[in-house]
Amino acid sequence: MNRYRRQLVEPYRYGVQREWCWRGWQSRYGFWRPASEGHRGSPVILLHGFGASLRHWRYNLRLLGEYQPTYALDLMGLGAAEKPVAAYGAEFWAAQVHAFWQGIVGQPAVMVGNSIGALIALTCAYHYPQMAAGVVMLSLPDPAVREELIPRAIAPLVGAIEQIFTAPWLLRALFYTIRQPAIVKRWAQLAYANPACVDDELLEILLSPAYDRHSDRAFVQIIRAMSRPDFGPSAKRMLNSVSQPLLLIWGKQDRFIPPMLSRQFPQVQPRLEVVELDHSGHCPHDEQPDRLNGLLLDWLRRHELLRG
Repeated sequence: MNRYRRQLVEPYRYGVQREWCWRGWQSRYGFWRPASEGHRGSPVILLHGFGASLRHWRYNLRLLGEYQPTYALDLMGLGAAEKPVAAYGAEFWAAQVHAFWQGIVGQPAVMVGNSIGALIALTCAYHYPQMAAGVVMLSLPDPAVREELIPRAIAPLVGAIEQIFTAPWLLRALFYTIRQPAIVKRWAQLAYANPACVDDELLEILLSPAYDRHSDRAFVQIIRAMSRPDFGPSAKRMLNSVSQPLLLIWGKQDRFIPPMLSRQFPQVQPRLEVVELDHSGHCPHDEQPDRLNGLLLDWLRRHELLRG
């Protein structure tokens, strides 16, 4: 049983929620649609980051959904989705999102992702171009950076050290250690420029899935997957290949992924629009939702992805 009690929030804050099955595994999604047909532009699919869920879009889903059909999906192993034994990685999750798009959305959509969700959104556009009308990335990790930074001569040594520190028994012990409100709060505050944004609702969003059945197993598998060079395709290679409109938004106070990386990506894709947000950390959609929502709606209008 979930030991972290759910709090009452505004009805439909996370959209209308439905269960959805993929490869025999249960997941969950939320959605909101405009009341007026005149406002229906390209659908939007929101993809959360590691340790989060569809509920991390608490300030975005409903607002965007007033303009165009908007969906938020729990990725397998995270949120309210099942925690199976699986080959986790950007391409695995992109396959899940593609199946969701085929079964639920059915027309080219704007992929919006935060952190790992941004990498998944870009991977969707790269592998399944027919599903993506555009891609918006809120802080973009690049699996290839690891290989670029580690000299080839010491790569085997680094790999051996990683094997030690990602041993399943050690990661499982770490999971049970950090699955505490005080520790999660300190970790979350590192992701935000303004620590006050880490409120009780956010802590419940982050903590609740950690008490689901097999959550420890999923944590171990995902962390081990993230340490492998094949966790996902090179972000630079994908950016160079996709033809859809691209927007990259990065918090200037992001402590998880250095903002300086955002300045490398336009070198491989000149069409990429980059916006750096001051007073914002790793999760600008939750820390500065009004500003982020305004930027996104303006970008959608300029690229004719929003009507009305």
